[in-house]
Amino acid sequence: MSPPLDWWILLAAALAGAAPLAAFAVLLRRGPSPQRLAPAEPVRAEARTQPASVPPPAAPFVVRPVGTPKALPSLGQRLGRTREALLGRLGSLLGGRALDDSLLDELEALLFGADLGVATAEDLLARVKREAAAGNEAQVRAVLRKAILEKLARVEPVGDPLALASKPHVVLVLGVNGSGKTTTIGKLAARHRAAGHTVVLGAGDTFRAAAREQLQRWSERTGCELVAGPDGGDPSAVAFDTVKAALARGADVAIIDTAGRLQTKVPLMEELAKIARVIGKDLPGAPHETLLVLDANTGQNAISQAREFASRAAVSGIVLTKLDGTAKGGVIVGLADALGLPVKYVGVGEGADDLRDFSAAEFVDALFSE
Repeated sequence: MSPPLDWWILLAAALAGAAPLAAFAVLLRRGPSPQRLAPAEPVRAEARTQPASVPPPAAPFVVRPVGTPKALPSLGQRLGRTREALLGRLGSLLGGRALDDSLLDELEALLFGADLGVATAEDLLARVKREAAAGNEAQVRAVLRKAILEKLARVEPVGDPLALASKPHVVLVLGVNGSGKTTTIGKLAARHRAAGHTVVLGAGDTFRAAAREQLQRWSERTGCELVAGPDGGDPSAVAFDTVKAALARGADVAIIDTAGRLQTKVPLMEELAKIARVIGKDLPGAPHETLLVLDANTGQNAISQAREFASRAAVSGIVLTKLDGTAKGGVIVGLADALGLPVKYVGVGEGADDLRDFSAAEFVDALFSE
């Protein structure tokens, strides 16, 4: 450290012949010189005005566009196992043979084995008998394609699937354990975020800690706020708090998870009505959507699940997941026949952009592609 300036003055005076004691007396009268401090670093204005607890805005979650020509081959590949189960044996079955009673019996067995459901398989077989009598493979395929497209077109949703009915637009999500319910919520949140919507997630599955942790990861990944309760807490309270939080923050969308439950557990099923009532207390008309998530791997059991859930809650749409890894995707046709509920989305992979808007024409094109 350099000597203070005053001592330099004293040294100069001594060298100049001034009396050192007189110069020293002058210093005593003046007192010590002030200490010089290094200049402080400038403080950025935004650092002063932004509370430390507020996270930075989340980056937009980018989802690849769906329904484009590039998406169709991907969907065709991912429906490969279902296509093989439904149509793969058709060529070898017909093989130039006339469509006689013996061949119709074999075709009936093929349709029943494709998890279409009994009523749907019988209806398709009747159409083939009427419209492709004594026909060849191409004619049978054409009849089946037309009939399946007609059935699926009846359950194709109308309008923008991400349209908001209110602010917040409240979505309640139902389904059994293992159906892909929580993952579907994360993917749906990602799609809303990509559309520019702010989203609050409600961890209403209070009985399974893994569900809350999984939803927490999705909330961090997509930049959504998460509302959760204690383990084993009241799911209706979490649903209520989620709507309150969405209202207070001016969020566009609130998506609420529920505990996975078997359709045979009556008390748990009846709890769904309570959750719906609680949600509507602060926001009349909510929930604006009630989506039922079904695992395509369960085949015809998905139809019985859908029937029971629809009898307990006002299900407005179906999400059919895991179509990429199953040969039982034909159940979507049986669901259309049995319930007539809109199929809003289909899940064909693990990525956020693998939750696709359901299009009957696109689905049938993929199913019948070579």
